[in-house]
Amino acid sequence: MTDNMYSAEQVADRLGLHVRTVRSYIRSGRLRAVRIGKQYRIAASDLDALTGRAPATPSVARQAEVSSIVQIDGADRAAADRLGTLVLTSANTAHDQASPLRVQTVYDEQRHRMKIIILGDPAATAELLHLLDAVLNADNGLLDREVHDA
Repeated sequence: MTDNMYSAEQVADRLGLHVRTVRSYIRSGRLRAVRIGKQYRIAASDLDALTGRAPATPSVARQAEVSSIVQIDGADRAAADRLGTLVLTSANTAHDQASPLRVQTVYDEQRHRMKIIILGDPAATAELLHLLDAVLNADNGLLDREVHDA
């Protein structure tokens, strides 16, 4: 974050004071400043502290982010591909595009193991985890389906 910096002269103009008064405030510690060469520079937040004004703070909404790893054992390549497509499609649709879910899938061919990594806000992550739970625990689940060549 960049903080606006003012010279002692600019601070004096803003406050309607003589520049010597501002320098006196700096030397006495009443006003924080950084000396650059022969000049003082005063941060806007330090000027606000001197005048009693609330410093301008960026309006950052409180956010929570969830990171989840779902491990699915006993999945073959076709089932992992189907499940990955379902999860990625769900993550990319019907969610707030301002804070999208980030999803990555990894399949380990040797162990027949799939991992799904989900990063996002708690509500969207919970919704995706509920979808995964429903698909994985269904009697005719996505992983149980056999693929027949036509």
